[in-house]
Amino acid sequence: MDNWDEVRTAFQVARMGTVSGAAEVLGVHHATVIRHIDSIEARLGIKLFQRHARGYTPTEAGSDLLRVAQATEDQFNQLVGRLKGQGDDVSGELVVTSLAAVGPLLVPELAAFQQMHPDLVVRYLTGDRVFRLEYGEAHVAIRAGAAPNQPDNVVQPFVSDTMGLYASTSYVERHGMPSGIDDFDGHMFVGSDDENSRAPFYRWLRNQVSEQQIVFRCTDVFSAHAAIRAGAGIGFMSRWVASQQSDLVQVTEPMQEWSGKLWLVTHVDLHRTTKVQAFLKFLKERSKSWEI
Repeated sequence: MDNWDEVRTAFQVARMGTVSGAAEVLGVHHATVIRHIDSIEARLGIKLFQRHARGYTPTEAGSDLLRVAQATEDQFNQLVGRLKGQGDDVSGELVVTSLAAVGPLLVPELAAFQQMHPDLVVRYLTGDRVFRLEYGEAHVAIRAGAAPNQPDNVVQPFVSDTMGLYASTSYVERHGMPSGIDDFDGHMFVGSDDENSRAPFYRWLRNQVSEQQIVFRCTDVFSAHAAIRAGAGIGFMSRWVASQQSDLVQVTEPMQEWSGKLWLVTHVDLHRTTKVQAFLKFLKERSKSWEI
């Protein structure tokens, strides 16, 4: 690729979704944007965008280009910052990803960090998919479970998520409270619809009770929490989540094997950038006050 202006143009079209939006960001005429897109597609021999009435939508190849261009832009911005001596500048986009279940913890901190840096745009991506840091899909990932081992990633221990087993007061009124783990016969449970769930507490539950006792199964943690509160059965919930619910009772003392570790993951190419380091330092400090 010998024309970085075209790559930069394609990057902005992917970001903005329209030719006019990209032209405004780049400070060029919209005809220049169209010419650059046509030229880079002809040079690569592949379509980067689907054209439609609302604008431009990246194809799979266009999305790949966007991820690589985002990582490249971040690295160039960091280089410029070092050359200019602007080591304390935090601006542009900060992309953070985690499981959706961690959202209630992270969102207030992300909002506070953005308020500290008004020139920053926060993008918070959640889901079960592992976002690829090497493609620039995110600057910082908060991941659960065993320590991630992808090459070229910097992995740091973050916090532990202590899980508990809870039932609603309405469930206890109807079915009684188990006296302990050995008294689960006859009780109903809320679990995951995924039999191969990697969550340690769901694996434990499937080994502890019969299949027929898991009467309510969900594909996401928020629905599972709602089912527990609605009295559908006994189920797992992070202690910090349960502490905010007045209608829940703890069924038994938490077991260590239920809980998981959260990890802060960054790509080695972006780990030392001012933006990433500022956010990591901020998040680590704020997490000290979390009651989890």
